[in-house]
Amino acid sequence: MRIEKRLPVPSETKSAMAWYAKPTEALAGELQTDLNVGLHVDETARRQAQEGPNELPDAPPPSLLKLFLAQFSSLIVWVLIGAAIVSGLLEDWIDAAAILAIVFLNGVLGFVQEFRAERSLAALRKMSVATARVIRGGALQSIPARELVTGDVIALEAGDRIPADSRLFYTTNFQAQEASLTGESTPVQKQAERLETTEVPLADQHNMVFMGTVAVSGKARGLVVATGLKTELGRIASMIQKAAEAERDETPLQRRLEQFGYTLLWLALGVVTVVFALGYFRGEPLVEMFLTSVSLAVAAVPEGLPAVVTITLAMGVTRMAKRHALIRKLPAVETLGSATVICTDKTGTLTKNEMTVTRVMMDNSHFEVIGEGYEPVGEIREVLGVKRAAHLDLSPLTPGLRQLLTAAVLCNGATLQQENGTWQIIGDPTEGALLVAAAKAGLTKAELERWAPLDREVPFDAERKMMTIVRRTEQGRMAYCKGAPDVLLKRCAARLTLDGRTEALDEAHRQLISEANASLAQQALRVLGVAYRPLDQPASSDEEVERELIFLGLIAMKDPLRAEAAEAVRLCRDAGIRISMITGDHKETAIAIARELGLHRADGEALSGSELDRLTDEQLTQRVERVSVYARVSAEHKLRIVQAWKRNGAIVAMTGDGVNDAPAIKAADIGVAMGMAGTDVTKEASDMVVTDDNFASIAAAVEEGRGIFDNIRKTIHFLLSCNVSEVLVMLFATLFGLPLPLLPIHILWMNLVTDGFPALALAVDPKAPDLMQQPPRQTQARLLDGERLWIITSEGLMLAVIALSTFSYSLFVWHQPIEQARTVTFTVMVVAQLVHAFNCRSDRWSLFHVGVTTNHALIWAVAASLALQVGILTIPLLGPIFKVAPLPIEDWELMVAMVLLPLVVVEAVKWLQRR
Repeated sequence: MRIEKRLPVPSETKSAMAWYAKPTEALAGELQTDLNVGLHVDETARRQAQEGPNELPDAPPPSLLKLFLAQFSSLIVWVLIGAAIVSGLLEDWIDAAAILAIVFLNGVLGFVQEFRAERSLAALRKMSVATARVIRGGALQSIPARELVTGDVIALEAGDRIPADSRLFYTTNFQAQEASLTGESTPVQKQAERLETTEVPLADQHNMVFMGTVAVSGKARGLVVATGLKTELGRIASMIQKAAEAERDETPLQRRLEQFGYTLLWLALGVVTVVFALGYFRGEPLVEMFLTSVSLAVAAVPEGLPAVVTITLAMGVTRMAKRHALIRKLPAVETLGSATVICTDKTGTLTKNEMTVTRVMMDNSHFEVIGEGYEPVGEIREVLGVKRAAHLDLSPLTPGLRQLLTAAVLCNGATLQQENGTWQIIGDPTEGALLVAAAKAGLTKAELERWAPLDREVPFDAERKMMTIVRRTEQGRMAYCKGAPDVLLKRCAARLTLDGRTEALDEAHRQLISEANASLAQQALRVLGVAYRPLDQPASSDEEVERELIFLGLIAMKDPLRAEAAEAVRLCRDAGIRISMITGDHKETAIAIARELGLHRADGEALSGSELDRLTDEQLTQRVERVSVYARVSAEHKLRIVQAWKRNGAIVAMTGDGVNDAPAIKAADIGVAMGMAGTDVTKEASDMVVTDDNFASIAAAVEEGRGIFDNIRKTIHFLLSCNVSEVLVMLFATLFGLPLPLLPIHILWMNLVTDGFPALALAVDPKAPDLMQQPPRQTQARLLDGERLWIITSEGLMLAVIALSTFSYSLFVWHQPIEQARTVTFTVMVVAQLVHAFNCRSDRWSLFHVGVTTNHALIWAVAASLALQVGILTIPLLGPIFKVAPLPIEDWELMVAMVLLPLVVVEAVKWLQRR
């Protein structure tokens, strides 16, 4: 019968979270389908027309022209283009061409780096499956996944990628890996008829599966309740699209360069006006004063700055790549150095993402398992006391410990194997950790399974909280069990001792085991109990198999912290950077790990996803600075956390690897994706990819970012102090009625020489040793604050006084011709500026403390510039072009004395400041 009634669309009627709270029969009735037969063909066609395809739309490709033109939107770029036009009018074609080439190169580099910035939705679409197995008209068939509709009945098994959000109504030992969506690192056990009466996060919806996640074991059937953009994955895609459509905030460097551009613009206009007016009132030739004024305006603009910034950032990209940080967008290099907050994932970033057994308890004896990761190399040591441990004789193992490890291996569905020299776990990481621990004692699954082949399995389910595998052995059929210690203990009647004897499990030993379990759990360890029983006769039910068990012991494991994580956290804390840990783990586990890292202190707060839901955005904004740990969070929660920090004026770096991290990564000032575990979605949404998934690499990238900004500021300091000196020389000469000490060609040549190689060499200066002991820069702080502008002006004045003193001495004391005096002044200014480049390497430390020869690039740059200056003075053909005169030996002696003065004066000032 054809159904004309319009079906309810999930997003219009209820959140996806409502589906898990209803019995499947009620849902089937609501969606007008049959769980056994499925939908009929004509009905599926009608629903496809109504709902659209089950796929995520492609992101519209960015306009290449628009992306390229956007690189030229900065005010400082337009100031430089104006300077190039003026240089052309002055017929200084070399300077004009150099400026335009710099602007164009800067645009091309920025365009190439940002070309792939807006492809998040395309990567999301790749996660959508190509086909799905569906029951329609009572027949199982394979169809393109895009043709699924709500009400379809799908069949799932291990290895399948889930094609749509579905409510399960049949499961057999079915597990799904949902880490990319929820952040939960371990596979989730699914149960068809487990209903929740209250709203729970995605990670706890045990009767639901979600589009884009993966089935890792068992079989299941589900009822499709949401497709396409109405799925959880689709909601995240919509969030990313909104974030992309919203205008992204400028980076700190872009804001500072924009402010700097306005300053330069007004400075250039002021120079033109003042110098021209003074010269005009003094009766100087109108054309000469115009050319001089405009030359000074061009000199006031450091045309090398965009090239310096771009090349500095690009070289920073290369250095960061060597430290496992791959930069996708150039401004992200400096932005990371400005970060005041890092919101980081736990699993795989702060930890190794390799579940490892660390402790074993048996017969009231405690053992420490040495060795981390999946490589079966290590040892087991008996802990005799709090302060000392002794090696346990492992050859041979004690009978009891051998039986415990054997049971852990034989009640196990995972596989440990070596591929290309790397040990890997196939299956559940928790079960894999048990295999590794046993292998360290010489017990392998392959050998034990030959001795004890599989007979039957009672799979794990969340109600029983345990699993059992029955195996055939030479001693008869054996049931091996593992599960939650408190549950397992209730089913045990006896216990095995270390020497292999079976004893009654009395109340005193039960209490000891319970206390050991609680103690291990408080250390953020995941604890499993292990037991077994001989089956003398075939059991009539699963319940009978799992009773009268013999308790073997407790096995505790954890995802170990990366060795360098705690040091990286301390480094960031010393640098004034706040760190918030965001994880899908339970709150208690997250707090324990944060304390171990030094992230969570006594005055810190921790919030779970459900607690976040009860906070308004305003309340979260008020509390966010006190919260160091977030647990059991969703994609929306992560986005809210980032937005709360940004409302407080923070520069936020957000790290992540799953699809659920992508919206927050997109919204953060700098998004950091994990290169190994990260999804394509996250990488495409990010500004930076950490290739080794290590938090220490993020800390290293912060250090590099700070170093880059420091070097950019050094370069601007050098350029401006030199340009200010040129302006002041001309301004004071005009004010005091002196002849013009420099001609337009001299000014333009100085600008070309000092704005070139020396400035680029300062951009690669080695990092200051105390860089990570400095607090983060203020969000709204200018590129050059008042104190630094005062220093720049003072140093410019110093250089100007040295140049004017040289000019006056040559002209009025030695009575040299004006051409000769200008040549001496011109050369002194060029060389003094080159010497001043060494002063700019540090505003705190002496050059001799920093090291005169530690910046080889600067030495070569200064040598090359000196060679060019000597060349125009000594090559006869260049004299008329640059309007320079031959100089006698006494002028050379004067110039050598004067050019060393900047180094002496600045070193003296630094010495006084340090005292």
